[in-house]
Amino acid sequence: MVKKFPNLSSPITIGRVRFRNRMFSAPMGGTDITNDGCIGPKSTAFYELRSKGGAGAVTVSECMVHPETDGSHAYHLDTSILNSLASATYTADAIRRHGAIPSLELSHSGMYAGTYMTDKNKQHSMNQWGPSDTVRPDGVLVKALTKEMLAEITAAYGNVAALARRAGFEMLMIHGGHGWLLNQFFSPYFNKRTDEYGGSLENRCRLAIEVLKAVREAVGPGFPIEFRMSGSELFEGGYDLEEGVRIAQQIEPYIDLLHVSAGTYQRGFGDTHPSMFKAHGCNVYLAAEIKKHVSVPVATIGGLNDPQQMEEIISSGKADVVYMARALLADPFLPRKVMANKDEDIVRCLRCFTCMAERAATSTRRCTVNPLIGREMEGSEIAKAPVPKKVVVVGGGPGGLKAAHTAALRGHQVILMEKEGELGGILKSEQAIPFKQEMYQLSLTFAKQCREAGVEIRLNTKADRELVERENPDAVIVAAGSKPLVLPIPGIDGDNVTIVNQYYLEKEKVGDEVVVLGGGLAGCEAAIHLAQEGKKVTVVEMREELAPDANVRHRPLLLQKINELVTVRTGLRGMEITADGVTCEDKDGQRHFVKGSSVICALGQRACTDVVEELRDSAPYVVSIGDCAKVATITNAVYQGYHAALDI
Repeated sequence: MVKKFPNLSSPITIGRVRFRNRMFSAPMGGTDITNDGCIGPKSTAFYELRSKGGAGAVTVSECMVHPETDGSHAYHLDTSILNSLASATYTADAIRRHGAIPSLELSHSGMYAGTYMTDKNKQHSMNQWGPSDTVRPDGVLVKALTKEMLAEITAAYGNVAALARRAGFEMLMIHGGHGWLLNQFFSPYFNKRTDEYGGSLENRCRLAIEVLKAVREAVGPGFPIEFRMSGSELFEGGYDLEEGVRIAQQIEPYIDLLHVSAGTYQRGFGDTHPSMFKAHGCNVYLAAEIKKHVSVPVATIGGLNDPQQMEEIISSGKADVVYMARALLADPFLPRKVMANKDEDIVRCLRCFTCMAERAATSTRRCTVNPLIGREMEGSEIAKAPVPKKVVVVGGGPGGLKAAHTAALRGHQVILMEKEGELGGILKSEQAIPFKQEMYQLSLTFAKQCREAGVEIRLNTKADRELVERENPDAVIVAAGSKPLVLPIPGIDGDNVTIVNQYYLEKEKVGDEVVVLGGGLAGCEAAIHLAQEGKKVTVVEMREELAPDANVRHRPLLLQKINELVTVRTGLRGMEITADGVTCEDKDGQRHFVKGSSVICALGQRACTDVVEELRDSAPYVVSIGDCAKVATITNAVYQGYHAALDI
């Protein structure tokens, strides 16, 4: 078979270990960490799925090497902890059995440790530890690590490395980026020491080199040691790319693979984890430049999910390996699809941050487009139903499409009825906003999956009770979605007004000065897009804050863009729309006029409960999912659609 992506699909040897392809699974934290820091069974299944999906390596994240000076927010590998070695061994084996190389990330958070620790030996007091005495932006006291403590930490890296190899891990990633301890020592911003660990570049690299030497002594020759670094810290006072090159050259003699990321977690979350507002592969230039100055293989990362782009990265010599994290949540089987020339079947990551927001909120993991995430122990295969049934799905949005596809995979006869002439539901409206193209693309991928699974799709078909009952179905899944909330404001039906859902059909009529009426997530994202096109945009919001419906990871980056590009007027209610703008009223009854020749109405969505009521008793089993049940998120619609189909 001739490979469409020959470079991406080609094996690579690092140290004495051969990897089946150049697509590696980046470190992603587990979700069921035990109180004493062991890997729980859900996390083992989480990492195993990435190997089953075809990744060349799967990195387990993150193992803290020295709990006495670090937080307890991640794994520990310690023979004094019951089940620690066993759980690590089972995890490495689960990864290896599907052909991927199991790797373990060794880390120390330094001054950004997640929790206070009380040391039983009274050697360490209750504070955070870093390169230098300081106070964190959140007011937490940081004390400088002593030379004795640095020696302890260095030895701990070696001890844990030896245990990792004993557990069956075949590569180790030493985390020296993203603002963690080794990065803090590299950084002139964090490192103010005056001893041999501070000052000159050579001194600031000393701890990392000592750690790498300890790890090498523990694992022996030929065992791949990977070092993860930020090519640039990307903030004023931190080191830049030019110094990143020099850091790479300092540590190169002690490693087998250099993993170049970007930024610091605490001062540039949107750099380390590129948002939808950034270009895919926005950090690749860092790896490409550093690769010119080192001889070891170089890996790159940063919002990568397109095989064509990743193939070009490898073929042009920008990097030797590409890492993906969120992309392999959205579609764990992306590497296998690439290897099989089935890239058109990939479900793309939306970069919506649902995965990271859920982890921050509940310490669990989920993905907007992949309901299997968090449920990996149930298996990746959808079981056939004992008795095939006839299923009608009403509505071709994301929830309906997921329900129809899942029901078809279970062996049911599925008819999908969509009242419009195109599938996709609310996702159709995203095609006009470049940074949300993956959301529109999701509808196309889900539709393709339905067709290939044998779903009978009836477009331009309004599913009333009579029509549905005529099919005599065993089950009906109502996924009728929602419709825009349009308030009876004078002028709302004017030619200069566009409902945000219809913008993709009417974008040509939107002028250069725009008022976006409604500052929720949809309104803010539309405003950012219009401003990026060079229009003068004002968002008018009745509440005092914008986008409360955005998740906790996406919202700060969204507001940052709003602050950069858009004028904001909060605490104002739209009262009348004219050809020149919108007359508003504040809470005190004072009138304000916001100028704009075009108005985008983004006042929210209303559930299509009328369809739910009409079809309530149209079959022995009827369930409503997604926005027609309760206006929420794409995540909610996809999850409910998937599980509704499993329940039939």
